[in-house]
Amino acid sequence: MSCNQAMGIRVCSLNKSRADLTQLRPHPPPSAALTHVVAEQLTGDEAAAWLARERGGVGGPSPHPAMLDLSWLTESISAGQPVPIEPRHRLQVTTTVEPSLQVAPYACQRRTPLDHPHSALVMALETLAEAALFEGEEARGLAFTRAASVLRCLPRALRGTHELSGLPGIGAHSHRVLQEVLEDGVCVEVETVKQSERYQTMKLFTQIFGVGVRTADRWYREGLRSLGDLRSHGTRLTREQQAGVQYFEDLAVPVGQAEAESLVCLVLDATAHLLPNASVTLAGGFRRGKPCGHDVDLLLSHPEEGREVGLLGSLVAWLGEQDLLLYQHSSYSTAAEASSSCRALDRFDRCFTILRLVLPTAGTRVRAWRAVRLDLVVVPHSQLPFALLGWTGSRHFERELRRFARHEREMVLNSHGLYDMRQGTFLLASSEEEIFQHLGLDYIPPTLRNA
Repeated sequence: MSCNQAMGIRVCSLNKSRADLTQLRPHPPPSAALTHVVAEQLTGDEAAAWLARERGGVGGPSPHPAMLDLSWLTESISAGQPVPIEPRHRLQVTTTVEPSLQVAPYACQRRTPLDHPHSALVMALETLAEAALFEGEEARGLAFTRAASVLRCLPRALRGTHELSGLPGIGAHSHRVLQEVLEDGVCVEVETVKQSERYQTMKLFTQIFGVGVRTADRWYREGLRSLGDLRSHGTRLTREQQAGVQYFEDLAVPVGQAEAESLVCLVLDATAHLLPNASVTLAGGFRRGKPCGHDVDLLLSHPEEGREVGLLGSLVAWLGEQDLLLYQHSSYSTAAEASSSCRALDRFDRCFTILRLVLPTAGTRVRAWRAVRLDLVVVPHSQLPFALLGWTGSRHFERELRRFARHEREMVLNSHGLYDMRQGTFLLASSEEEIFQHLGLDYIPPTLRNA
């Protein structure tokens, strides 16, 4: 490859086999003033792809140079001046050069589908985020999470690390990790973390229902490494943790869409008798289009505000009568908590359960049921849009939405409502769309909130 200024034009000549095309790395990148690209043994699409890749990161629009066969250059040299470009000189370019990637700074401003072309990159960053949280380094974990969120929303695959420049949330550490994965397929730091005893043990313990990072860390420092260790060492467990250990194998298996829908039907049938006209809404990852999840979140409400009071206790009692409850812990809000909902993160009546899910056909199974997690949340009708928004997720999308509200709009958003600190009042909303309108944001449907 050579670039020359001659005869009043700037020509870049490519002479490389197709197999070596990806190794071309001129320094500095071709100038925006480049007028002609002359290629030998390359198709027009290959030459255009090379130019687009090498121009990545060069700011502003630039004129597209003529893509020419070597014959034009040899004829021009013989003539001592550029010869007129004829159709026979031009390389056929069928692909369209894609624009530079543009990403909004907040995840709540971005449309993030469930599927994306950066699974390996996202997994690497999320592994480091998880490892940081295991060490109590929340800020570092959040930095990796934000970088992963940016990759999830990109409309196409990265063509190289040069496209990371200017993207929000990609710090120096994340950039190094991404560059290593893009160039080598793996990152040594990530692989080292994944193979470490500390990471594997913390990941195992925090997957137990009722076990957080602090408890898992204490168990690790006590020398415990497995579920067998917890049982054999007589470790003191809370009632919640006892249930988590007892049903660990079942709870480790994701709940599928069909199972989630069967739980919705179960609760709908129960509420139809307990409180006619009550609504049951499937939230969480399933509402975002995920095919499976670790638990099922259901929001219960009634169009006549106040009628929902007492529903949770009645429903939990009914589940117990049906011999479906394996574990349950209920919490109820007070009038004082409800009146301070601009500060309370989430003060609904709710019950976290482990439920006996009857399987459609037992077949050769030892049991005709398996344990699944079901979270029940009872919401006053006026707060349902806010609760639905908060309980749909993703967790990072919600975190960013609340950060945007506070820093950009001077508002406090949670699952109970939206409080305008400048006006000193709560803003009403009858739908999620209205909440986005209050915040001055374009509405993003649930299936595009997988930040």
